[in-house]
Amino acid sequence: QVQLVESGGGLVQAGGSLRLSCAASTYIFNNYVMGWFRQTPGKEREFVAAIRWSSGNTYFADSVKGRFTISRDNAKNTVYLQGNSLKPEDTAVYYCAVSTVRRANGDYVAPDFRSWGPGTQVTVSS
Repeated sequence: QVQLVESGGGLVQAGGSLRLSCAASTYIFNNYVMGWFRQTPGKEREFVAAIRWSSGNTYFADSVKGRFTISRDNAKNTVYLQGNSLKPEDTAVYYCAVSTVRRANGDYVAPDFRSWGPGTQVTVSS
């Protein structure tokens, strides 16, 4: 089973940028979808972005469209989440996970995914 580890979180001022990384312990198969979610205390895990490993097709939550990008490095079995123009409401623990579910409209939810990483904290100060 693939194991995932996130990194790159930290404290950033509003309007700033961060790049999160998610490294997989094993080869990522072409039928996988890699996803990023975030969670704040007392709330459910929220979909942020996803990328199909084979095609590179990307999907984003409306709340981050135009500000976040997701990319992959096949050779390193790593997926990245670049967040720009960060807002205080982007503050959360960010998790990556893997899925084999296909959603043509990109409406992914947490139960679609497995092999969650431990998460990395992102704090955006106002």
